[in-house]
Amino acid sequence: MLCIVSSMANCKKLRLKDAALKRLLSVVVVTLLGVLLLIVSLRTNTTPGLSELDEDLSEIADIQSFSEQLNLPKQNEFSIRLAKQNQMPPRNRDLYPKLAKDHITIVLYVHNRPQYLQVVVKSLSKVVGISETLLIVSHDGYFEEMNKIVEGIKFCQVKQIFAPYSPHVFPDSFPGVSSNDCKEKDDAGKKHCVGSPDQYGNHRSPRIVSLKHHWWWMMNTVWDGLKETRGHNGHILFIEEDHFIYPNAYRNIQLLVSLKPLKCPDCYAANLAPCDVNLRGEGWDSLIAERMGNVGYAFNRTVWRKIHRKAKEFCFFDDYNWDITMWATVYPSFGSPVYTLRGPRTSAVHFGKCGLHQGQGQTNACIDNGSVNMQVDDIDKVANIRSEWGVHVYDNQPGYKAGFKGWGGWGDDRDRQLCLNFAQMYHSYNTSLSAVTMS
Repeated sequence: MLCIVSSMANCKKLRLKDAALKRLLSVVVVTLLGVLLLIVSLRTNTTPGLSELDEDLSEIADIQSFSEQLNLPKQNEFSIRLAKQNQMPPRNRDLYPKLAKDHITIVLYVHNRPQYLQVVVKSLSKVVGISETLLIVSHDGYFEEMNKIVEGIKFCQVKQIFAPYSPHVFPDSFPGVSSNDCKEKDDAGKKHCVGSPDQYGNHRSPRIVSLKHHWWWMMNTVWDGLKETRGHNGHILFIEEDHFIYPNAYRNIQLLVSLKPLKCPDCYAANLAPCDVNLRGEGWDSLIAERMGNVGYAFNRTVWRKIHRKAKEFCFFDDYNWDITMWATVYPSFGSPVYTLRGPRTSAVHFGKCGLHQGQGQTNACIDNGSVNMQVDDIDKVANIRSEWGVHVYDNQPGYKAGFKGWGGWGDDRDRQLCLNFAQMYHSYNTSLSAVTMS
């Protein structure tokens, strides 16, 4: 042994040095493991701001190549980062590790009205059963204040997706504003500008067309693009940032979905609210079958397939509103009345006094007194739909129907082609839709 030929003092020093080195190595290993675990945790449970998004060059190249193959607009770095962010897993899985077997996924689509979003998020936090499901928040572009509100959600699993082709993401090129775009009622031949006008002679407004683009991109992405939902065959509930959701909404939509095959087998969907947003329900002891509403509507993949097959009708109808487009051209093309099933008392309410993308950055601009005072009675806190009720059918309801020509705002060939491209994003290039041309 070394200690036989060395003094006892030197041997002791060697032992101390050896022990110190072992302790140092242990500290280094533990520290490295801790850093790695922290990185994994952050990537799994948080949605970073734009400046923190991963910038792996190989993945960016893959995304750019994918968009070019589909003839989508050339993405800028911002758009590519958002597309990558959409692949992140849901947050709060540590708090809610399993979704209920019969859960109905909720999709909340938002623009840039943070005052509104705060109201709907607060109302969702009080919904009975909300912790059992997945909440997907679809953003029309990226706005930091909106992002922070969603990052604060802790009452269920939540996944954020950002429309990477939103006009708000392209400040100087299509789908945003290009320097050589025609404006208002410009004559393209005389002005030597780019764009085709709508039926009223008006050229596109990126702020307005983004409404329809976002809804269509979101539908295609949720049903066919996200790994969390592309295999989901049940119903998905869709709500917007200006919908106040009552505590009984989730339990009621579950009941409506389960009763629909028995009570209204011809109904395409279930709704939380009347199609007339100014009504609160009849208060009868009866279920209601009426035309599809745009507040709290839920349908399944079979219905989505029917909608998707009407992509050309949706994308070529000259109206910037997705819902009016559906009422006036898509639903009528199904060949039979499109009914939805709802209860006699609303479980969701449209609120606020701003439309489109108004109100952002203005104190108390969209909500009276900066808040919404919605009356919630005891009957609104528990499921209030009964399986023994019959169904009252509303025939010949007023509203947009086949033959309505549209409000315009959707006449530019570029918007129509982008819309068609969204319908192809997650499908084979050999589908019949890929053969659709602009002629």
